[in-house]
Amino acid sequence: MPSDRGLFQLRNLAFLLLFAFISLAVISPGRTFASEEVPADKSAIKAEEAPTVKTEKEKPGFAAETFQTVVSSLQSVLFFEVPIWPYEKPADEKAEKWKLGDYYVTIPMVLLVLILGGFFFTFRYGFVNFVLFKHSIDVIRGRYDKKDDRGEISHFQALTSALSATVGLGNIAGVAVAIAIGGPGAIFWMWCSAFFGMSMKFSSCSFAQLYRIVKPDGTVLGGPMVYLPQGIKEHFPKLAPLGVVFGVMFAIFTVCASFGGGNLFQGNQTFSVVWGQTGIPQNQPLGLLGLGLKDSLGFLFGIGMATLVGLVIIGGIRRIGEVTSLLVPIMCVFYCFVCLIILLVNIQDVPAMFASIFRSAFTHEAGLGGILGVAITGFRRAGFSNEAGLGSAAIAHAAARTEEPVREGVVAMLGPFIDTIVVCTMTALTILITKSHIDPATGGMYAEGTDIKGIELTANAFGSLGALMPVLLACAVVVFAYSTIISWSYYGERATESLVGERGIMPYRIVYVIAVAFGPIFTLESIINFADMMLFSMAFPNILGMALLSGIMIKKKNDYIRRLRSGEIKPVK
Repeated sequence: MPSDRGLFQLRNLAFLLLFAFISLAVISPGRTFASEEVPADKSAIKAEEAPTVKTEKEKPGFAAETFQTVVSSLQSVLFFEVPIWPYEKPADEKAEKWKLGDYYVTIPMVLLVLILGGFFFTFRYGFVNFVLFKHSIDVIRGRYDKKDDRGEISHFQALTSALSATVGLGNIAGVAVAIAIGGPGAIFWMWCSAFFGMSMKFSSCSFAQLYRIVKPDGTVLGGPMVYLPQGIKEHFPKLAPLGVVFGVMFAIFTVCASFGGGNLFQGNQTFSVVWGQTGIPQNQPLGLLGLGLKDSLGFLFGIGMATLVGLVIIGGIRRIGEVTSLLVPIMCVFYCFVCLIILLVNIQDVPAMFASIFRSAFTHEAGLGGILGVAITGFRRAGFSNEAGLGSAAIAHAAARTEEPVREGVVAMLGPFIDTIVVCTMTALTILITKSHIDPATGGMYAEGTDIKGIELTANAFGSLGALMPVLLACAVVVFAYSTIISWSYYGERATESLVGERGIMPYRIVYVIAVAFGPIFTLESIINFADMMLFSMAFPNILGMALLSGIMIKKKNDYIRRLRSGEIKPVK
């Protein structure tokens, strides 16, 4: 139960949420709808004289419109596009205004760093994701747990805390977005990203344990914002200022990312799937201070979600670890079980689905440039889903009870495997086998645009088993999102503490919980762009810093493997 001080903070939080809701109601211009007039005698209308039917268009509220403007401005800076391969030139070059994206496949600089980092660390550490994979299973089974080791949570709780921040809507909505934009082939490149990402996850979480700060009360502060400045200062004293810059950059990006992918995106897609089960038309006005019904109910839904989040994050990583160690296994088993049922019902089509994934990954009507475009889509969505190389999971793994930094890195590298190779594959096959990614209006795949399809595709796939299944998916999504939000709050807390000290934790928690309520009213496109920018920006300082320190971890890894194979390291259970 929360302490008296915690209850006091919750009471203050309730007043703040109420104030935010009233403010939104006052400043939002609401939604306007155009009337639709169609003559009764349609047969009298000639095709060439047919009037343009006015469709209902939603006008975003002030908050959503402002957020989208800010995201667009940041995107041009943080997602600077690097041309990597030319497209085939169009027949008439003067037919349209020249744009870089019209002639070249481009990739955001931050994503290019992430991809190259995966290759670098996999080869640098001698394919540690293969060599120590079996050992990682033994560790999470508790065979090497020692209760007298310093730390706050067990290996398993650290893994589930990190997984709760990754196994979630990125696996459900993110995979759907990847298929809608890049086709089935994007899934193959997500697998590749996960494979190479395992080595990056190993590296960051091992460093987090190596340089973590254990405070007198037993709480832990660790992650890239700690090991980057400390590690670089220890081994490269002349570059100490660079380490400080890397640490501060990472902390700032982490705080921003906690509000993007860890907060707003979760609330947005959760309410989207819940709203879809209500059957209420989106254009129904509420008549309260100009707010539309969807915005009003979405904000109320967000307030309820925010309250539940506040009750847990006050307890810190111990409470988060207790909750996620229960929720994550249950929701993973449930979600995968439903996906397996869909696959078993359509078992005869599974080989064809795998074939379409491989075929689409290497064949494209636009040639090699098109293939690279699909690959970039897969790597981008995988990076959002498993967060390998970003350094976020290292913050949770730093709190694990162990005196062996490499051992925790071994546990952590299971994250991308479970998240992408297992759960994302389940989602992908479910969507492909039910053809929910096909737009019935055009017969083609949904494309990226202002009405980008995300979790709706997965809901449609679940609907193939009956009307009840999308409802159960909605329940699973709520649990997925809830666990992700509370885990990312911890990441943001630790980053805030590294910037301004412990005095910044409570203000961060209050703002974080308030932000949960706003997720449902923003557009998916603006949220997912903001989330991508902040998440991938974390990779810049983390990957560059780890590459500089990689020689240290090679020695640690080799020594651990030597002691493990010689029998010096023995299981305790």
